Amino acid sequence: MKPALAAVAIATLWPLNFVAGQPSYEGPHPDTSVVEDPTLRRMQYHERVQEVIQWRAHIVERGDAEKMDLASVSANLRLGRKLDACSARVIEMMQTPGSGPFWMLPTVCVAFTGRDLLSDEARQSIRDAWRTTYQLRGDTENHFAMYYTMLYLMSEMYPNEPGDQWYTGKSSEENLAESREYLIDWMDIMTTIGQGEFNPTHYIGEYAIPMLYLVSWAEDPEMRIRGKMVLDWLYAGLAANTIDGVLRGPNARTDDSSVVERWNSLSSFFSWINFGNCPPQRGFSWGNYYAIVADNYEVPEVIYRIATDRDGPFLQRDLKRSRHQWRYSNVGKAPIYKTSYTTEDYAVGSYQGGMADPIQTHVWDVTWKTPDPRGLHPTMFSIHPYSASKGMQAYFNVRPDTMVKAVAAEGKPSYDVADKLVGCSPYEQVFQDLDTIVALYDIPKGTRFEQVNGFFSKDLANLVEDDSGWIFARGGDTYLAYLPLADYRWEPHMAYKRLPSTGNGYRYERVESGSQVLISPHRRNGTILQAAAASEFANFQAFQETILALPIEVELEPTPRVSMQTLRGANIVCAFGEDPVRNGKRVDYTKWKLFEGPYLNAEKGSRKLTITHGRLERILDFNTLTLSDRVMKN
Repeated sequence: MKPALAAVAIATLWPLNFVAGQPSYEGPHPDTSVVEDPTLRRMQYHERVQEVIQWRAHIVERGDAEKMDLASVSANLRLGRKLDACSARVIEMMQTPGSGPFWMLPTVCVAFTGRDLLSDEARQSIRDAWRTTYQLRGDTENHFAMYYTMLYLMSEMYPNEPGDQWYTGKSSEENLAESREYLIDWMDIMTTIGQGEFNPTHYIGEYAIPMLYLVSWAEDPEMRIRGKMVLDWLYAGLAANTIDGVLRGPNARTDDSSVVERWNSLSSFFSWINFGNCPPQRGFSWGNYYAIVADNYEVPEVIYRIATDRDGPFLQRDLKRSRHQWRYSNVGKAPIYKTSYTTEDYAVGSYQGGMADPIQTHVWDVTWKTPDPRGLHPTMFSIHPYSASKGMQAYFNVRPDTMVKAVAAEGKPSYDVADKLVGCSPYEQVFQDLDTIVALYDIPKGTRFEQVNGFFSKDLANLVEDDSGWIFARGGDTYLAYLPLADYRWEPHMAYKRLPSTGNGYRYERVESGSQVLISPHRRNGTILQAAAASEFANFQAFQETILALPIEVELEPTPRVSMQTLRGANIVCAFGEDPVRNGKRVDYTKWKLFEGPYLNAEKGSRKLTITHGRLERILDFNTLTLSDRVMKN
C-alpha cells in the first residue's frame, strides 16, 4: 500500500477564517502575466489547491449546506479535522448509496482520503455499498473512464476477495483485469485516432480527476505513470485551446450555458488551478474532488507556457473522432478534423461538420478576449438545430420512442427546441481557413427544424446590418463580419435557468439573456464569417469597406456553394457534399496528423505526442511509457 497523504500539514497553510474571505470565483480577475519564477509559480499553485480544500471543508459553517456532502467530507479528512463527524456522515450516506460513475468517484475519494482516518464502521459501510449496490456503467466515454478507474482502485484496495463480495459478481482480480484492459484500450484509442469527447467544456474533469486518482492511489507503477501522461495530454490540449484560460470551440460536449458564456464551465477551474490565468467556475464545481490530491501533480512548464506565453497567431490542426456509431453507418468512430486559429485578440475554431456527438456538440465559433469573461457572451456562431430520434439511435442503445423526451429530463433541455444553440447536424458542412468560416446547410424537406440559428451576443458593439447582407459588429478588440446566405429575422436569446428539483428530473425556466438569435428559416442556407483584429484597420468603417470589396459568389440551388477570396488572400470554393478547394487544390483530410501546429505535434497512430514551447520540449511516449524533457539549443 502507498502511504496515506499527510492530512494535517495543509491546515497550517491557511487560517480557518479564510472561509469568510472572497473566493476566487467572485474575486478580481487573476493577473494573466507569466510567472517566470518556478518556485513562486509552484507556491501559487498550492495556494489555489488549499483554497479549494478549505472552502469545501467549511460549507456547513458558512451555511451553504445543513450537512457535509462527500466532497466536504473528503476536504475535512484531508485537513485532519472533524473526523468523528466525517465518519458519522459517511455511515449515514452509505445507507442510501447511489449508482454509477458520479457516485463511485466521490465515494472512492472519501475511501482513500479516509482510509487511515475514518472509523472502522465508516470504512465498512463504504465496503458494504460496493458489495450490495449495483453500479451502472453508463454509456459515454467519460462515464467509462470514471467507472473503470474507480473500480480499478477499489479492487486494489480490497484484493483477493471473491465475487460475492462485489456488486459485479467478479473477484477483485477479475475486476482489476477488466478495468485495466479498458483503461489501456481507451488510452490507445485516444493516442492513435483521437479522443471522442474532445475539447469538452465540462467533462474535462471526468477525465482529469480519475487520472489524478491513478497518480495518487494506484499501486501499480504502470498505472500511475499512465495517469500522469494522460493528464499532460489533456492539459496540453486545454492550454492550446484557451484564451486567457477560457476554453473555446469546437467542443464534442458542452451545454446551453457555456456555449455562450464561454467562461462558465468546469474547464475554467482547470485553467485557474493549473495556469492561474482565469477565474474558476462558481463553487469550484467538480473540481472540489480534484483539489483533494492535486498536490500530487503539477502541470509541466512547457504546458504552462503554451497557456500563458504565446508569440503571435498560430494554427493548430488536430484529429479527433466521433462518438461510436451503433446503427445507420458503416463507420464506428468517424474521423473529426479540428481546426483552431488563435491570435492575441480572438480565436476561430471548427471541425468539418456532421455528427460528432448526437446531443451536445458545438461545431464552430469565433471567441474574442475580454478583460473579465464572467457574465459575458464573447462568441459568434451558427448551427442547424437538428433534432431526430434516428440521430440519437445511431449512438445510443435505447428505445427509440423514449429517447428524445428522456434527454430533456436528463439535463439537456434544449435538444428538441427550434431556437437551440447546442448540437451538430448531418446537414451542416464547415470549412475554415485561418479566421474565415464558411458553414453550409442543406436540410432535407420534412426535417424537424428547417432553419439556421446564428448567435449574436449582448456584448457586441456597433452592430450594423448593411444593405449588402453583411452584418458587422465589434466584440472586444475584434471586428466581425457575418453574412447569412438567406433571409432572416431576430428573436431574443432564451437562456435556461435551473429551478429546484421536485424529484422528477431537471426543471428549467426560459429567460431572456439580452443576446439575440438570428433565425433564417430556409433549408438551403449558409453562413460566412470573417474575424480580424481591430488594430489591423484605421477604423470600423475601413474594416467594412474591406469586407465589402472581397469577391464572393453564392449559389443556394440546387445545393449551397460559395466561391470567395478571404481577407487573408486565399481563394476557397466550398460546395455542400464536396471537399473544399483552397487555392485550386482539394483539401485532403486523410493526410491530417493527430496533432499539427507550433506547440503540439503527433502522427496518427503514433501513441506519441511532442509538446514544444520555445526551447522547451516534452515528449509523451505511450509505446514505452516514458516522459522525456529537454531544453533545445538556440
